[in-house]
Amino acid sequence: MLQQAIGSVLSFAVVVAISPIPIIGVVLMLGTPRARSNGPAFLAGWLLGLSVVGVVVLLVAKGAGADDDGGASSGVSWLKIVLGLVLIALAVRQWRRRPRGDEAGTLPKWMEAIDQFTAGRAAAMGVALSAVNPKNLLMTIGASVAIVQTGASTADKFVALAVFVVIGTMGVGVPLVLYFVMGERAVQVLDGLKTWLAAHNNAVMAVLLLVIGAKLLGDGISIA
Repeated sequence: MLQQAIGSVLSFAVVVAISPIPIIGVVLMLGTPRARSNGPAFLAGWLLGLSVVGVVVLLVAKGAGADDDGGASSGVSWLKIVLGLVLIALAVRQWRRRPRGDEAGTLPKWMEAIDQFTAGRAAAMGVALSAVNPKNLLMTIGASVAIVQTGASTADKFVALAVFVVIGTMGVGVPLVLYFVMGERAVQVLDGLKTWLAAHNNAVMAVLLLVIGAKLLGDGISIA
């Protein structure tokens, strides 16, 4: 059951891990004078956000009997269908908003003030991007529901959630590790990645959301 539970979260975790905006945000943060405090604070907030949402959904789904047979399974299937349709709709929206030709990609306005971030604000932004951001919130809900539906033991469910959180953190964690290993050279290395992600953010997310949305929709229909 543990292997099944872990397998059920991998695709969701990968989408969270390679979400462009959080990666761009942490790379920009590492180029500021407070990089050594704000970077770890952002990572801590990110971990907290994913973990809290995941645990809450696990407990709520368990309490609702989502890992039982019968009506509960039907309820989970409909939840997957709804999540799948929402993700497909978001994918279409992201694709339509992608830059055309030489048009520059637009980034969130909060990034303009990233030089003034304190550790507390960096941590709060980590929580917001992991737990409040609609796309990552839907990924975490989908992963948690998938874990519960496997019928794994309570301990295995939390191990699978921990795997989801660890993999989902790699996108923002790797730049931070590189910074502490390589110092200022890491910022120069990561600058090219930041530029590419800024230009292709919408297209990348559109493809990822479409793939996961279609998977959820198919899974939901197959067990409805």
